Amino acid sequence: MDRKKHRIMMVSDFFYPNFGGVENHIYYLSQCLLKLGHKVVVVTHAYGNRSGVRYMTGGLKVYYVPWRPFVMQNSFPTLFPSLPIIRTILIRERITIVHGHQAFSTLCHEALMHSRTMGYRVVFTDHSLYGFSDAGSIHMNKVLQFTLADVSQAICVSHTSKENTVLRSGLPPEKVFVIPNAVDTAMFKPAVVQPSHSEIVIVVISRLVYRKGADLLVEVIPDVCRLHPNVRFIVGGDGPKRVRLEEMREKHSLQDRVEMLGAVPHAQVRSVLISGHIFLNSSLTEAFCIAILEAASCGLLTVSTRVGGVPEVLPDDMIILAEPDPGDMVLAIERAISMLPKVDPQVMHNRMRELYNWHDVAKRTEIVYDRALKCPNQNLLERLSRYLYCGVWAGKLFFLVMIVDFLFWRLLELWQPAEDIEEIPDLTLPHISNKETLQETE
Repeated sequence: MDRKKHRIMMVSDFFYPNFGGVENHIYYLSQCLLKLGHKVVVVTHAYGNRSGVRYMTGGLKVYYVPWRPFVMQNSFPTLFPSLPIIRTILIRERITIVHGHQAFSTLCHEALMHSRTMGYRVVFTDHSLYGFSDAGSIHMNKVLQFTLADVSQAICVSHTSKENTVLRSGLPPEKVFVIPNAVDTAMFKPAVVQPSHSEIVIVVISRLVYRKGADLLVEVIPDVCRLHPNVRFIVGGDGPKRVRLEEMREKHSLQDRVEMLGAVPHAQVRSVLISGHIFLNSSLTEAFCIAILEAASCGLLTVSTRVGGVPEVLPDDMIILAEPDPGDMVLAIERAISMLPKVDPQVMHNRMRELYNWHDVAKRTEIVYDRALKCPNQNLLERLSRYLYCGVWAGKLFFLVMIVDFLFWRLLELWQPAEDIEEIPDLTLPHISNKETLQETE
């Protein structure tokens, strides 16, 4: 039976040329969906001089909307002014499914809101874990509750993430699917010649921020270096906590044993990974860590904090978990060092190739799209009633926001009818085999 072909609009503030887990997820998922015969366009905000329409590998079309990032690569929240351009893209590309990514993306929230106002089916993927007690999390959870009140289906990257999202948003669990991330194993291969075990190299590649456990590294690295004179650290990444690591290196005179690389472009991550034996992840919260997959695919044994969805990522013999405590992490690293002689990087790579691949992720996401299109199309009053359950005051506010959005959309329909907006012909490219790798980037 032929699969139904979808026309998908991916929306997020986080996309190339910025690098990160969400950006990689959107790119690789889009490439695999294109190979399955679907139409995919990506909508994000402008990055520097990159504004307008660009094409990437495989004919992936990207709309860099001319809005500048406001804070942490997020566009400024505007609510209604974003409706005209979102509406135009939806009509011009003949979109059937709108897929938003990341709870922290304001562009994602606005696009899903406008799309539901216009009657489109929407899917949301949550890539992060949030708390319930601090002011930022409380605010973010309320915004997420508003967005997901009328979402068709939702996706989480781990079972822990699903529990977190359901609790934060009040979304029925049966509407939430778990589809993990994957890794491009063709890009992340072990070194042809393995590094010598006479010197043990521990690699850290992470944003140097509090959430990623940079403060833990400050305490763990000196203890490991003191206990094991043949251990050396390579730290890749940048962020506000880099200063603390630099100070630690100076204080303990570890300049020759702790190498600080700064920000590492994604294309160079493999070359850093294959120079090491152990990958260290010290995150304090993590829904699903793609960096662990990349390291395992390169044949590195992983030591990680036991937080969020990390225990779900790798089999027990490929990862050593520790509590987010300096003493426990040092013990885990010592255990990893003792296990190194038994580790075969090529065997580990082959296992990763079987466990995680983007084509499988795309096929599972395809099923979610099919389910979303089967959701009944409710009238305005039925949809608006859902927002009243979002809180005593917040529910009424969300109710008014959606009414204004609906009236604005009807006004746009009168001012510029949909039939007056030119539809864009699809770009056809030569057939690409599903067996081809996804090594290419823009």
